Amino acid sequence: MTTLAQLKAGQLAGATRLDLACGLTEFPREIFELADSLEILNLTGNALTSLPDDLHRLTHLRVLFCSDNAFTELPQCLGQCAKLSMIGFKANQISHVPAAALPPQLRWLILTDNSISQLPDELGQRPLLQKLMLAGNQLTQLPPSLANCANLELIRIASNRLTHLPDWLLTLPSLTWLAYAGNPVEMAVTVTGDDGTPNIPWSELELGEVLGEGASGIIHKAIWKPQALSVAVKLYKGTITSDGSPLHEMHACIAAGLHPNLIKVQGRVIEHPQGQAALVMSLIDPSYRNLAALPSLASCTRDIYEPDTRFSLDVVLRMARGIASAAAHLHLQGITHGDLYGHNILWNATGDCLLADFGAASFHATADTLETRALQRIEVRAFGVLLGELLERGEGVVSEDLIELQKSCCQPDVLARPSFEEIEGVLSSI
Repeated sequence: MTTLAQLKAGQLAGATRLDLACGLTEFPREIFELADSLEILNLTGNALTSLPDDLHRLTHLRVLFCSDNAFTELPQCLGQCAKLSMIGFKANQISHVPAAALPPQLRWLILTDNSISQLPDELGQRPLLQKLMLAGNQLTQLPPSLANCANLELIRIASNRLTHLPDWLLTLPSLTWLAYAGNPVEMAVTVTGDDGTPNIPWSELELGEVLGEGASGIIHKAIWKPQALSVAVKLYKGTITSDGSPLHEMHACIAAGLHPNLIKVQGRVIEHPQGQAALVMSLIDPSYRNLAALPSLASCTRDIYEPDTRFSLDVVLRMARGIASAAAHLHLQGITHGDLYGHNILWNATGDCLLADFGAASFHATADTLETRALQRIEVRAFGVLLGELLERGEGVVSEDLIELQKSCCQPDVLARPSFEEIEGVLSSI
C-alpha cells in the first residue's frame, strides 16, 4: 500500500519496475505517468479482471506479471504492446486466449493453472517464443503452428488432457526441457503396482529445521527415530506448480530407484495428521551445493552461474559422467527428468554430483520406439547445454572430444543425437 500511495503522490517518477499487490480491483491510471521508464510491471496477487485498452502507452514495458488475479480472458490489449516479451498470468480463471492478445515480441508465456481448452493458431507465429508454460489447464491438443517455433526450448504441458504427443513436438530443433506428466498420454505408461518403497509412519519422524522450499514442497531436516538416523523429509504441496503436480513428482522420485547420482528415497510417509503427502530421503552432506542459480528474466532458459565459477577438466569430466549415468538410468526406468539443469544439480569440490528435483519428470514407454528415442534425445540436448556451460567455465586444457560431444548433443536433428548410453561410452574413453 505504501507503493500505491507513493505512485498516487507522484513519487515514483523514472521507476523501471513497479510491484503492486494491495487488493486492486481496477488498474491504477497513475501507472501511465511512468510510461517513459517502466519496463517491468508486477500486479500479481490482486483482484483484477481487466487491463486498460490503452496499455500500449507503456511503450517500454517488457515484462508483465498478473498471476493470482481473477482474469477470465487473456487481455487483448497485450497484443498492442510493442516491446512486451514476457507475460505471466498463472492461477487466474482464464478460459479464452484471443489471438489479438499475443504481442509480436513474445518470448516467454506463463498460463499455468487456468481453464484453457484451446490456444490460437497464431501462437506459432511468434518466432521469438522460447518458454511456454501451460501446466494445469484443459488442453486436448496444441496448435500445430508451434512447429514453426524454432527457438522454443522449454514447454510445460503437464496436467492437461492430451491423449498423444504430436510428431512435430518431438522434432522441434531447440526443444530441451519438456514436462507432460498427468496427461492421458503419460498416465497410460505410468509405472503402477507395488514399488517396494517402505512406508514410514509420521509418528516415527521428528521434524527439525527447514532446509529449503520450492514450488512443490518444503524440505525439513528430521530424525527417523527408530533408526536414529538424520534424514530429509519433503512435504509436498497440493497445488499445481509451473512444472505440474507435486504428487507426480513424488511418484517419479520413487520410481527412479537407486543410483549413486540420485538422492536416495528412504520411504513414503503415511498417517500424516492432515493427510499430506511426503517422502523421507537421505540427508545430503553439507559439502554439496547447487551448481547454478535459476534463470533470470533476461536469460529466460539459461542458468545463472557465479561470475568467478571455474572447473578443472577432471571436475567437468566427473560431473558429466555422473549426470549422464543418472540420466541413462532414468531413461531405462522409462522416466525423463524434464528439468536437467545446473540449478537442479548438487555438487562438491571434487565433482561428485547428484541430480535432484523431479518436478518436471514424465513417464514414457520403455520399448525402443521413435517416440521414446525422441523424448530421450530431447533430454540429451539439455545435457549438451549443461556440458557447454561447464566447458565455458573450464580452466586449463579443454578436451576437443568433449567439445565435439557437446555439439553432437545439441544438433538440431533430434534423432541424430547420441543416447545417454553412447554419451557414457564417449565420456569413459576420455
